[in-house]
Amino acid sequence: MVRPAMSEEERTPGPESDPDSEHRSFANAAWSVPSYTLSGMAVYGGIGWLLDRWLGTSALFPIGILVGLALALYLVYLRYGR
Repeated sequence: MVRPAMSEEERTPGPESDPDSEHRSFANAAWSVPSYTLSGMAVYGGIGWLLDRWLGTSALFPIGILVGLALALYLVYLRYGR
């Protein structure tokens, strides 16, 4: 069975015809960047804290936070900086 062609009224507008798509893209990036940095610091800081508790040291927690921050900023650069 052949479907009839869609009229102009039936077509949904794509993102290129939406005037607010650029605004939404910026808003998504504005929420993504702090989310990446905070979650990277939390995950790797948490891993460092767990290793500190397990090994009886006190240096891995701040190192984990810094590594998580560095990896998160690298991810932000790869995603939005190019």
